[in-house]
Amino acid sequence: MSRRVPLDYALDYAKTRIQFGKPIAEQQGLQFMLADMGMKVEAARQMTYAAAGRSERGDKDLTFFGAAAKCFASDVAMEVTVNAVRVLGGYGYTRDYPVERMMRDAKITQIYEGTNQVQRIVMARQLLAGIQSEL
Repeated sequence: MSRRVPLDYALDYAKTRIQFGKPIAEQQGLQFMLADMGMKVEAARQMTYAAAGRSERGDKDLTFFGAAAKCFASDVAMEVTVNAVRVLGGYGYTRDYPVERMMRDAKITQIYEGTNQVQRIVMARQLLAGIQSEL
């Protein structure tokens, strides 16, 4: 069973919310936002999986990838939840929908376990030391 993410709520709402006689999901601008949200969520997942694999193998570039995954995924979480709130409009701020809580939770992920600014320092130091993966 997978956990529902803010994108799931935004998609469900966009398909059912009727505005001007049709679902808001048919609006091209909203489709662009949803597409970007999906793309970034998947990229964050893949970066996290890459860091986890490096952790299991004990790779020398784990520090960089761990910091990068934490920083990128938490920034994506914040951006996607803010956009989910936008899609839901006024409902996004109510406790009737969980995206309101998810937005607060996403913000704290940018802060705990080292702020994202600190993660960027860690990544830069790793890059400057020549420790990075072979692309």
